[in-house]
Amino acid sequence: MKKKILITGGAGFLGSHLAERLLNEGNEVIIVDNYFTGNKQNIIHLLNHPYCEVIRHDITMSFYIEVDEIYNLACPASPIQYQVNPIKTIKTSVAGALNMLGLAKRIKAKILQASTSEVYGDPQVHPQTEDYWGHVNPIGNRACYDEGKRCAEALFVNYHRQNQVRIKIARIFNTYGPRMDPHDGRVISNFIVQALQGRDITIYGDGSQTRSFCFADDMIEGFIRLMNTGDQFTGPVNLGNPGEFTILELADKVLKMTGSKSKLVYEPLPEDDPVKRQPDISLAKSELGWQPKIDLEDGLKKTIEYFKTIV
Repeated sequence: MKKKILITGGAGFLGSHLAERLLNEGNEVIIVDNYFTGNKQNIIHLLNHPYCEVIRHDITMSFYIEVDEIYNLACPASPIQYQVNPIKTIKTSVAGALNMLGLAKRIKAKILQASTSEVYGDPQVHPQTEDYWGHVNPIGNRACYDEGKRCAEALFVNYHRQNQVRIKIARIFNTYGPRMDPHDGRVISNFIVQALQGRDITIYGDGSQTRSFCFADDMIEGFIRLMNTGDQFTGPVNLGNPGEFTILELADKVLKMTGSKSKLVYEPLPEDDPVKRQPDISLAKSELGWQPKIDLEDGLKKTIEYFKTIV
């Protein structure tokens, strides 16, 4: 059955992939974005689709529409972007969540919150499970994002308990793929752009810190499976690739795959940058029947091909 689906942040990296997938499945999709970090180029191929509608709007302001489902993805997601205007970042997570939850309550829509592995902060538990409360600096440079998302989760859970709003919470771990912003400061986009341009590859810290990288198509599959679970399962649920790599291992892969002669240079580790990050996805496997299928090498190949066309 065709559903009418709202995606906030729908012109962003993940939002555009989600919109494309939902349209391909025969749904009607309304994309809402204020273009702070979203980009029309990400959705230009969708603009002539008969069941795609695009609205410029900032979700810190009220929004009224009739839909069946809401995917709340709106928020800058990389430190460079979300530290430009930290107050606006918090407002997007908190006021944005309030506005979307109020909308979902009024129209009885199911709503999914794109939360983040950043709710775990610099974790003291490894790998991270959903019952871990996290280790977050509430006044650090990253707090505008980390604490904004933690507050959004609390709002979602309480709207569910108090008002029976049908919620889903996805905790997203590092995701990459085509349509990433080449200037967003994330490690994969940084490394690929630097390698393709023959510039030095910047390693923060000694490169021994770890990350787990999930390809965009796998993440979108996780979103849709989570949204389609019964009302009794709300999450939060970790969505990410449990394959763990050091930053140095990633740099080595990118250099080999691009054939770049770039040299590694080392800079100090930014404040509160997590040393380890790896999801435990047992819950996603049992509740969603989901696990990533695309390994790092295949995903990097597709991502590098994309970046070759834009840098």
